[in-house]
Amino acid sequence: MKESNQRNPIYFLTEELYFPPVENATSEGLLAVGGDLSAERLLLAYRNGIFPWYNDDDSIILWWSPDPRMILYPGKIKVSKSMRKVIRDQKFRLTVNRCFQKVIKHCSTVKREEQEGTWITEAMQWAYLDLHKKGYAKSYEVWEGDDLVGGLYGVDLGHVFCGESMFSLRSNASKFAFIELARELQQKNYLFIDCQMYTDHLASLGAEEITRQEFISKLKGKNGL
Repeated sequence: MKESNQRNPIYFLTEELYFPPVENATSEGLLAVGGDLSAERLLLAYRNGIFPWYNDDDSIILWWSPDPRMILYPGKIKVSKSMRKVIRDQKFRLTVNRCFQKVIKHCSTVKREEQEGTWITEAMQWAYLDLHKKGYAKSYEVWEGDDLVGGLYGVDLGHVFCGESMFSLRSNASKFAFIELARELQQKNYLFIDCQMYTDHLASLGAEEITRQEFISKLKGKNGL
């Protein structure tokens, strides 16, 4: 790992809208630090297979492009028998972009398995709210009656959906949102959902790892991005 970091030193971003080639990332996937969370920089990042994450002390933005990359092809979504029953019984209902700000707030506070703490700072929330107002960031909300019980949000590139975070206040609520998202994207012929990094939960839903090179090739292979 030390040798890798010596060959590929971490790039410090300036005000210039620029990212180094993703091949320059460390073995852990860290590509650059610093910069800002402007809509222009965030979109440039996502269109090049890069996403932001804050450090533990919330003082500096870290930009990542891991290898391998976790994705879900919409048509490969796995729906368990128990989830088929949940869907059949219409326990939940889904809305889109009804309360983006509430979804991202819940994602920043609700604890999730396989993740300690939160990286969704207030600065992150305002940045993605701005992306939402510009039509790029979207939320999928899950309701039980009149109660918001789960959901997810991410960045929609028009052919790829970059998932960012999800939350559940009821069992299976975020899983319901993810399944419905995959079904919608399959109908719209999206290439895949970017899940960023491996978790057992995502793998159980059908997500799989591919190399970063394959990920970038697929990401940029449509619409000339």
